[in-house]
Amino acid sequence: MENSLSVDKDYALWVLLLQTKDTVFKAREKELSQYGISPEQAGVLFILQVLGNKATPSEISRWLLRKHHTVLGILGRMEKAGLVRKTKDLLRKNLVRVTLTEKGRQAYYQSTKIEPIREIMSSLSEEERQQLSSCF
Repeated sequence: MENSLSVDKDYALWVLLLQTKDTVFKAREKELSQYGISPEQAGVLFILQVLGNKATPSEISRWLLRKHHTVLGILGRMEKAGLVRKTKDLLRKNLVRVTLTEKGRQAYYQSTKIEPIREIMSSLSEEERQQLSSCF
């Protein structure tokens, strides 16, 4: 009986974590919609800012933990919107590099204004933040 009670508590915590993730994601999605970008696109913008001119679709896929074809779809929409530019690598012709355009840079800086996320996270103590960070 004790064991099943423990499993129920574990499951309840799991459900709570999923609900928290969904709430944070929805807040982020709503915030980013005013800039015309999705959370996935904001993630790509962040990765491109970090990697600079070294970014490839495969590298972006690894960072996002998404399949290559999914990232190619996101990049295609972002290129069409003028946020990124895809170019062939000069040394390795079969390699494509992805870079931010000026519009993409502006969208990145707008996407870093994360007030709802800060409000949500402000309820955590520094110790709780460190505990959560240590899980990754």
